[in-house]
Amino acid sequence: MKNMDRRKFLKLSGSLAVGGFFLSIVGTGVWKMFSRPEDLFSDSKRLKGLKLLREDEDFVSPYRRTFGFVTPDEITAFDVEGGSIYVATPNNIYVYGMSGELQTNFSIPSDLRDMILYQGKVYVLFANRIEVYNRNGDVVQEWSACSENSDYCSMAVCEAGIFVTDASNKNICKYNLDGTLARFINSPKGFVVPSYCFGIMVMGDRMYCSNPGRHQVETYTLEGEYITSFGKSGAAAGSFSGCCNPVYLTPSNNGELLTSEKGIPRISCYSKDGKFRSVLLDSKALGGGHAAYEMRIMKDKLVVAGGNKVSVYQYNKNQSQQTQCGQCTEDCPLKV
Repeated sequence: MKNMDRRKFLKLSGSLAVGGFFLSIVGTGVWKMFSRPEDLFSDSKRLKGLKLLREDEDFVSPYRRTFGFVTPDEITAFDVEGGSIYVATPNNIYVYGMSGELQTNFSIPSDLRDMILYQGKVYVLFANRIEVYNRNGDVVQEWSACSENSDYCSMAVCEAGIFVTDASNKNICKYNLDGTLARFINSPKGFVVPSYCFGIMVMGDRMYCSNPGRHQVETYTLEGEYITSFGKSGAAAGSFSGCCNPVYLTPSNNGELLTSEKGIPRISCYSKDGKFRSVLLDSKALGGGHAAYEMRIMKDKLVVAGGNKVSVYQYNKNQSQQTQCGQCTEDCPLKV
């Protein structure tokens, strides 16, 4: 592992460390954790009593995978706009159509952390800077982090500015769209960030971010004033397990909040005020593994990225009748 950087190390260890389980493994167990994690986690007999790591065998997903494609390299971040899917890998950004055909691509520097599309521009977050590209791959704007110690993780962009989570300083930096620093945002509870799972999103007049070590999602005004939080530790649906969850947040088209977890991956739906709705996709439906899957909504489709694959899911009325999602009375644009 001598070539593994700090971010990859923390992301891997955070994905596999479930509660105090990481600390209890010694000898060959530690080696398997990093070299052959599937050997360690796939045998339920070895995990007797650790309910956090067990999937619900009776779970039925209300969504069915309808299409997918493979990318040339591991996906670091992705976003959707119009009929295009933008995929960021360590050194490139690829633009695909909804049928998986490659439309264009352009190179970027390594150490990318996140990517967001906004008003015709591609905002790319690196460990200690932000670069803005046009659709042709030309840099039109760039600026350095506000601190030499910054270790940026995730980003959200809206008319009110650019919100960036900092895993090192354990705060959120808000920039104006011209790149000037507006303010630092600190959690009244204190952000606990054991690994790179510091997700953030904007929906309407609110900014949401994960406080991963506390297993919560916090809500702020766009000026950075704390409003409330929701979430609790646990393995059951509607709870967040492991050392640090949720990893990713994304808004739905009708004001719901989607969360994505690692350890045993799953994507869940909550109201904007934190009321749990249902689990949409479990680990089996997503494709397994231990890393979290990033997700976006494109009209009536749920687009999910993980590893080097992009998958498209659609609501299935027949399957949904057996699920909480199917019983939900909210007017959801995905249910067509």
